[in-house]
Amino acid sequence: MESISPSTTLREMPLEERPRERMQQAGAQALSNAELLAILLRTGTYQESAVLLAQRLLKEAGSLRGLVEMSHEELTRIKGIGAAKALQLKAGIELGRRLAASSPEMRSVIRSPHDVFALLGEELRYLQKEHFVCLFLNTKNQVVARETLSMGSLNASIVHPREVFLAAIKRSSASLICVHNHPSGDPSPSPEDIDITRRLADAGSLLGIDVLDHVIIGDGTYYSLKENGCL
Repeated sequence: MESISPSTTLREMPLEERPRERMQQAGAQALSNAELLAILLRTGTYQESAVLLAQRLLKEAGSLRGLVEMSHEELTRIKGIGAAKALQLKAGIELGRRLAASSPEMRSVIRSPHDVFALLGEELRYLQKEHFVCLFLNTKNQVVARETLSMGSLNASIVHPREVFLAAIKRSSASLICVHNHPSGDPSPSPEDIDITRRLADAGSLLGIDVLDHVIIGDGTYYSLKENGCL
């Protein structure tokens, strides 16, 4: 692609050099980093095209890695990048991060309740309400998705088997693990915890989706209903 004059706008660029048209014709892999960013930015400024703005943004960031590490506030300090454009960029970066995390080689593998605690323990231990989370696994016990299905009061988290297995079926899960926190810090199960676990296990056996465990997160510790014979 030929260099662009500073005064060139997207409308003045040859049709085949406009990033959206080039992507449509040649595919995303044919575009430069600046052109891909220009598509995310959508518009430039009065003085420069989206491509030129993207080129300047990359220059100020130093690299794509530098751009990823820039905060919303740092982005908006750059001339031509307002709050909306900064959010568009951060959203695109976050989607890329999530895609990378979802690739098979990056998926967490659950082999024991300790793996569940390592994955969610720090996130759940300080919450002031109970959060009921499901980890959805494939046949290799890799986590393919997770979802918070309910947020309860300080002493109760209500979840219906229908919600759990609808989410599992949508993700073609082979099995699942239930996780919730006890804001008190004591992970010992309540009678309600044991009851919902058994109800979920029964429903899962009918649907062919195994409930492998229900792990309760406390303050720096956990309780596995499977390990303790409650499942």
